[in-house]
Amino acid sequence: MAQYILEGDGEMSTWDTGPTNDLLGYPADARLLFVNADDFGMCHAVNEAIIRSLEEGIVGSCSVMVPCPWALHALAWLQDTPDTPFGVHLTSVSEQPTYRWGPITCRTQVPSLVDEAGYFYSGSRIEEFLVQLDVGELEREYRAQIEQVLEVGLRPTHLDSHCAIHTRREEIFEMTIGLAREYGVPLRAYYQRFIERMRREGYPANDHDLVDSYDLDTEGKAARYAQMLRALPGGLSEWAVHPRLGNAELRAVEPSS
Repeated sequence: MAQYILEGDGEMSTWDTGPTNDLLGYPADARLLFVNADDFGMCHAVNEAIIRSLEEGIVGSCSVMVPCPWALHALAWLQDTPDTPFGVHLTSVSEQPTYRWGPITCRTQVPSLVDEAGYFYSGSRIEEFLVQLDVGELEREYRAQIEQVLEVGLRPTHLDSHCAIHTRREEIFEMTIGLAREYGVPLRAYYQRFIERMRREGYPANDHDLVDSYDLDTEGKAARYAQMLRALPGGLSEWAVHPRLGNAELRAVEPSS
């Protein structure tokens, strides 16, 4: 399984750059940065923080978790701001022990996706989930999540997945890139072996390892981002951020926050 890659000194690992800048219409030495806010729709504290990050910060896009309790609020906001780029954060994990969600597909049609209580598997059981998962059932659920977004008149700009499930088994990645092709949108690849796969098919992809906000210490995080921004290398970099308001709701939803 690929791991998030952020070296201890804060330097991003780099591999041989591909034609990403050219494919995106930028000069070869342009420094490109994709900042995406994951988990839109998880709860109100997350939604409010993501909206503020889009309106007041450097976040340029977000990804919606369709099965989550506050997805309707997220989708309504996106309907009111049609120029906001957003992806479908394909969801098949419900990581918190006391704040749960499950498939939007009938559970009898996707039995391998749910635990004994009828929810998606928790974060502590991801490996168990991946072992017994039926990829066909996962495709059915992922397709339903994409279709629900389309049904409210929104057009996503990309696909990705919660907890990076689409990068944890080769057959899941193949299924997910198939959906991306079918719906005519890019797929965030995150890690080198999947980025190389995308490049072989002529798609633009990261030139540097993904930086995930969960991998940065809370203390001094703002200064760390400022330093990384000043040192941004040429080519395409990606930062996955997870804005939240540290209020009572969030502490109840996500105690580790």
